[in-house]
Order: sequence, then structure tokens, then C-alpha cells
Amino acid sequence: MRPTPPSPPSSSQAPSGAKDSRSGPGQERKFFSRRKACRFCTDKVAGINYKDVPTLRNFLTERGKIMPRRISGNCAIHQRALTTAIKRARNIAMVAFAEER
Repeated sequence: MRPTPPSPPSSSQAPSGAKDSRSGPGQERKFFSRRKACRFCTDKVAGINYKDVPTLRNFLTERGKIMPRRISGNCAIHQRALTTAIKRARNIAMVAFAEER
């Protein structure tokens, strides 16, 4: 009997010597930074007040959007309370809905 010839590589397999599409110069995984701690948990703040405009402004972008939790470093409980406080402050015009032109 004859030996069967090797089958060509399928389209899902990369040919040998080909690089992974995700890897490349400058895209190596390096050390990741330490996770930010929730500012309200570390200061042991009892509650987030919608009247405290300077604190609320720290969690808004220049365009007036609420910063996401992964950027601000807040825990889920305080991020929800912060979002509610910002929306209340916007509703009574203490904080702008959008940037000034």
C-alpha cells in the first residue's frame, strides 16, 4: 500500500513562520498598572451628594460625559451613586449637560 500524502494546511491554521495577527512591534504585553482604588471607599465617604459640584466635576469629561468606572477607578456601588448624583445635578442645572461653546 501507498502512504497517503500530507494534507495541505487548512485555512484556520497559520503556515509555519507566520506571525500572530495580534503580535507586532510595540504590541507586546507588558506589566499592567495597579488597579485604582475607589476614592469614596478609601476616604470612607458616607454618601455622594448632588450639591457637591466640585467633586462631581472630577468625574466628568471636558465634553460633559460621565467617566466610566474602569477609568475613574470607582467601585460599582459608588459609581451608581455618582451617576445618580450627576444626573440630579444636571437636572437642576448645577452641572452642565454638555460643554460650553
